[in-house]
Amino acid sequence: MDRFVAAATRLLAPLEPAFARLDRLGGGRRLAGLRHRVSEEDRARTRRGFAGIFWILVAEIAIGLGALVFAIVLDASGGAVPPAVWFRSIAVLAITVTLLYFAWRAWLGWYWAYSRLRLFSRIFPIVTLVVAAIPGLYPLWMTIEQIVFSLLMIGIGDILTADHFRETFPRPARD
Repeated sequence: MDRFVAAATRLLAPLEPAFARLDRLGGGRRLAGLRHRVSEEDRARTRRGFAGIFWILVAEIAIGLGALVFAIVLDASGGAVPPAVWFRSIAVLAITVTLLYFAWRAWLGWYWAYSRLRLFSRIFPIVTLVVAAIPGLYPLWMTIEQIVFSLLMIGIGDILTADHFRETFPRPARD
């Protein structure tokens, strides 16, 4: 995974100015503006954790795509697919791709990306489980998909709050 991410980073290097603008949007004016980046040596011990995070996010994308395909097939065969299923399927795919971007930028050492990834890995499981608990909002298969999504996100949060991650990504000092 490390070689794959490094190769993708080299391939995308010409687009770095665009990513810097996207970083400002994703990290907010304060965090992205800090431009705090953890050194390569300090990040070396987080590589294995990031590999796990990338694989979890790939699994989440696969599950999200599977849910979307299932909804399409169900709809095409005349089954009832509530609008909430369509909204949630598309929203979760967008969220997961965004989290993958944050993981990549954190892998490169950007504190803002680590901070956002850690924050969202704590918030999304709670929101997802609360919404899944609303009776009748989703069919059973979508509720199960949401629970699996939440468990995977909790796994990402667990990895990100490990001692070596918190030591590697200390909160930057304010000016």
